[in-house]
Amino acid sequence: MVRNLPFILFFIFFTLSCDTDEGQNQGYEPTPVNIAVPAIFSQLLPAPEIPANNPLTEEGVALGRALFFEKKLSADNTLSCAGCHKPNEGFSDQRRYSVGIDGIPGFRNSMPLINIAWNTKNKFNWDGSASSLQEQVLEPVVNEIEMHNTWPNVVATLENDATYLTKFEQAFGSPTISKELAAKALSQFIRTLVSGNSKFDNYLLNQATLTPLEQQGLAVFLDENRGDCFHCHGSPSNPLWTDNDFHNNGLDENFTDLGLGDITGDPAQFGLFKSPSLRNLAFTAPYMHDGRFQTLDQVINHYSEGLVFSPTIDPLMKTVAQGGVQLTLQDKAALKAFLLSLSDPSLANNPGYQNPN
Repeated sequence: MVRNLPFILFFIFFTLSCDTDEGQNQGYEPTPVNIAVPAIFSQLLPAPEIPANNPLTEEGVALGRALFFEKKLSADNTLSCAGCHKPNEGFSDQRRYSVGIDGIPGFRNSMPLINIAWNTKNKFNWDGSASSLQEQVLEPVVNEIEMHNTWPNVVATLENDATYLTKFEQAFGSPTISKELAAKALSQFIRTLVSGNSKFDNYLLNQATLTPLEQQGLAVFLDENRGDCFHCHGSPSNPLWTDNDFHNNGLDENFTDLGLGDITGDPAQFGLFKSPSLRNLAFTAPYMHDGRFQTLDQVINHYSEGLVFSPTIDPLMKTVAQGGVQLTLQDKAALKAFLLSLSDPSLANNPGYQNPN
């Protein structure tokens, strides 16, 4: 038995080591937290999908929130994620193009970051260029016209901040800082950004009443021969108000931005862009992937009489030959009133979504 003692001790040590993640304290016990699911979502949508390798915890969300508002992620310490995804602007940017640290504007409008936890198609950005949220949050840091930094530089900067060493240890059980853990924390926080308290949500819950004009607008929205909006943006049974899919919605005859087709290389997908949610239109102007429309009236006019044919135009744009669905002035006013009823004024004031610093 004495001869076997070293082997026994090695076996015990090896077993204990395998039960503990590398670099993680054995006593590490994060606090699980659930997404605050709106009542109407609970009734109409499946539960949000959270990756098994990145469960939500109070500590992880808190770290992600700090990083979301942290300007040290940029090369010159002047720009955070919140600089282009502002809470009071529906977590988007009311500038047509966000401007990076070198004063260079981008070429697409900032996409709102709300209800991402229900994006089951796992395609992110206007062009679907990211296949996971963790992949998506890494890119702006290194983008030359956004934060123009490197992740090794970000890690080194955060490592010099004792507060972040503590936050990473609280979130992941180790003071080790890495871009992978930063991406996990940012993803946790972004998944908690939920918008489900609009007037229309409360109407569906029998807690609010639509005006006659808003009711008429809902009818236009759902009418295949008038608004015909529901194919890409859902109906009251889909409170996300997007299909999270990609469409060519008749903006251009020729494309300077290939959208999804630029990622896939498939000519049949040239000019296809992700359908944004119709939530919070009161706060997220300008509209479309390139922010070309400054007002909601211009968006409605586009679908009414501004459709342009191209080889990849979506078959759902059935009235392109007539330029659009040809809405009356009354129908336009009604549709606008309904669309604005999908805005959630409480989003900007949610204390959990504010800068913690």
